[in-house]
Amino acid sequence: MSAAAAAASTDPSSFASAAKCATRHLNLNLNVDFDARVIRGKVALTLEVLEDRFSSLTLDTRDLKIVSVSANGQEARFAMGAKHAFKGTPLEVTLPFDLSRGQNVIVEVSYETSPGAPALQWLTPEQTAGKKQPYLFSQCQAHHCRSMLPCQDTPAIKHTYYAQVSVPKDLVAAMSAVRDWQEADPRDATRMVYRFRQNVAMPSYLIALVVGALESRQIGPRSTVWSEAEYVDRAAFEFSETEAMLKTAEDLAGPYVWGRYDILVLPPSFPYGGMENPCLTFATPTLLAGDKSLSNVIAHEISHSWTGNLVTNKTWEHFWLNEGHTVYLERMIGRRLEGEPFRQFKASGGWKDLQDSVSTFGAENPLTTLVPDLRDVDPDDAFSSVPYEKGFALLYHLEELLGGPEVFMGFVKSYIQMFAYKSVTTEQWKDFLFTYFKDKADVLNKVDWNAWMFTPGMPPVKPRYDSTLADACIALCRRWTEAKEGDLRGFGAADLEALSSHQIVEFLSLLLQEKPLPLSHVKKMQEVYDLDSRANSEVRFRWLRLCVRSRWEEAVPAALRMATEQGRMKFTRPLFREVYNFEKYRDEAVRVFLDGRGAMHPVTSGLVAKDLKVAS
Repeated sequence: MSAAAAAASTDPSSFASAAKCATRHLNLNLNVDFDARVIRGKVALTLEVLEDRFSSLTLDTRDLKIVSVSANGQEARFAMGAKHAFKGTPLEVTLPFDLSRGQNVIVEVSYETSPGAPALQWLTPEQTAGKKQPYLFSQCQAHHCRSMLPCQDTPAIKHTYYAQVSVPKDLVAAMSAVRDWQEADPRDATRMVYRFRQNVAMPSYLIALVVGALESRQIGPRSTVWSEAEYVDRAAFEFSETEAMLKTAEDLAGPYVWGRYDILVLPPSFPYGGMENPCLTFATPTLLAGDKSLSNVIAHEISHSWTGNLVTNKTWEHFWLNEGHTVYLERMIGRRLEGEPFRQFKASGGWKDLQDSVSTFGAENPLTTLVPDLRDVDPDDAFSSVPYEKGFALLYHLEELLGGPEVFMGFVKSYIQMFAYKSVTTEQWKDFLFTYFKDKADVLNKVDWNAWMFTPGMPPVKPRYDSTLADACIALCRRWTEAKEGDLRGFGAADLEALSSHQIVEFLSLLLQEKPLPLSHVKKMQEVYDLDSRANSEVRFRWLRLCVRSRWEEAVPAALRMATEQGRMKFTRPLFREVYNFEKYRDEAVRVFLDGRGAMHPVTSGLVAKDLKVAS
């Protein structure tokens, strides 16, 4: 490998010596201590040696207390390197022997996590729906697994894992794996041990653990929904179409290899809409709108079973390979289930989300490039809709150039087959694209690859999306933006009756792209549409932003309440920013954040602190 190739393949977000050795299997033994808010653990890493005269390695850790290290049962020397702001602390291990390329070694590390580990959120009983038992959940993407266990915390490396987890006997443990069995803890009668196995190789960021007062309902032949008792029946209703989506995805992308597809509905502080942990998708309770309008989130997480989990970005600089393809596949599932106009409608909405992200970052910000340089950049800071929607826009543009959805989906399926169980870079994806469409090289050579991949701001080409379903939203938006005071009598509840909840979300999104409406207009909108009473969180979020922007002071408490009662960053961060930008309530936004940050997920509170210019 040339020096340039070696540099290109190294992960700027990891200290792990991935070129020297690769983890093939993890064996985890975890003891969850709610009182101390720590996990005491042992991890045995089976490593394949990739070079001759191998005698040392580096693992990623963050805020871990390392107790001991052994190699093939012999004590191994270890030292902690210098602590880095977001990469953590490298664990340098010196083996008591040399190994040659192709040999394996089992390195076992005993350790303890810290109460502030960014991968883990510990909830008090008061922070749960049931109010009686504590709760723990993990969120390892992008680079936080190292705060839960010492590992090679890079998506370039994939491994299987087994785990046994000891928890208080009144609680249930679940993981991103298939549950083997459970039994009383032989060392402590007040605890239970749960055993899990994941036989499909996957990257460290997909290791996931949840411990809580969980109940379950079967929703399909290979799917169960898990949550606290208070959510479980609503969740079973909301996600009842999971099997139909799985079958549609298999038809498009190939066999589902993970066995189970369960869904866990988390407490409200979970920072994302969903997380594609294999065998156990994590989902926010903000999806439980009661109208099945948000099934596209589950379609997205199902799609990750192929693009992301089976074929994985090699480093976080290539995150668009995970997310752009997943959005493409999610919208192809929507096309099969709802029709092509629905796919076009969702694509058009996604373009607006991209405009919003580019506007928030700034059009010259390097983090708006499709393939950003993440040297010295915290991957959490880079998170936005750019890899999702700029990635989708590129794939849709290529679809238009190369022969339409059926033709391009053929390429996506072949790409999945080609790189299944592997980690991939943008260059490898592009090489495969040119190979697959070798008879259309002249078309591909006309694409401005540099502008798409490495230039900040909006893409060089705006795809032409069909506006059939959007036309009614556009027309209603225009009526409101052009209305004078005397025209407000012409609006009524009937305006929204023919619109789906997806279309109402689009209508409000369009208004958010315009200049703020006069206060009289938003008050009239509430009078005739009663948007305050809508349970759908996507509607409520946009409506509250619109009200705060129009300086409706009565909406400020509701906006701050939504920002703190749930922790989904898609909602929490923009709501705090809107109130912060309302000069009169800037101090109130900061006060509410400071009062509530202790209940927030560590990633969420860190990013909101940056948004509000508060020391984190």
